[in-house]
Amino acid sequence: MEWTPLFLSLKLACFTAGLLLLVGIPLAYALVFGQWRGKVLVRTFITLPIVLPSTVLGFYFLTLASPTHVWGDFFANGLKLDLIFSFEGLVLGSVIYALPFMVQPIEQAFEQIPAERIQFITLLGKNRRTILQKVILPASWTGIISGIILSFAHTLGEFGLVLMVGGNIPGETKVASIALYEAVELGQQELANKYALILLGTSFLVLVLVQSLRKGHQNIRLW
Repeated sequence: MEWTPLFLSLKLACFTAGLLLLVGIPLAYALVFGQWRGKVLVRTFITLPIVLPSTVLGFYFLTLASPTHVWGDFFANGLKLDLIFSFEGLVLGSVIYALPFMVQPIEQAFEQIPAERIQFITLLGKNRRTILQKVILPASWTGIISGIILSFAHTLGEFGLVLMVGGNIPGETKVASIALYEAVELGQQELANKYALILLGTSFLVLVLVQSLRKGHQNIRLW
């Protein structure tokens, strides 16, 4: 069995989860504690990948990333970054598609913090940055870890978006899910079964970790 697709999948999942963590925390904070118009619309767009077929997102990603489009031209000529059939394109597409799996657990954790606690700390003269670092984030660690795990696992097993955006380039975009599909197409059932078992075992382990975190969090009091 070729191990490169598995390592490439892990690399993609790590990059995606890391970038989503940087984006997910401030976005969840804005959705929970911010007072601004359009929150419902933004939350809808964030949640959309859960119900939207990944091939639809992949199609629009390819359209926008095309050099003939203004955004594709900006990335290709302005940033010297080719997003079509490249690892960088897979990362960006995966970040968009896995966004709700990071934002929603963090958002739910933020919502569980009693409003009275935030108000009390605010009355003490603490600024928002201090409140986020010293109060909100420590009290929301289970939601943050759940978001990291879920977004990592979702990226690890993604197929439709990866196939459309990255294709099947060995060593570059041929991740484990694509290798599994290729093995089935070639009638290599034993090889396909190995890839499938690894992905199945990883997904099962992820769900066990998330459920354990949520069960343990029930015994934690935030106030």
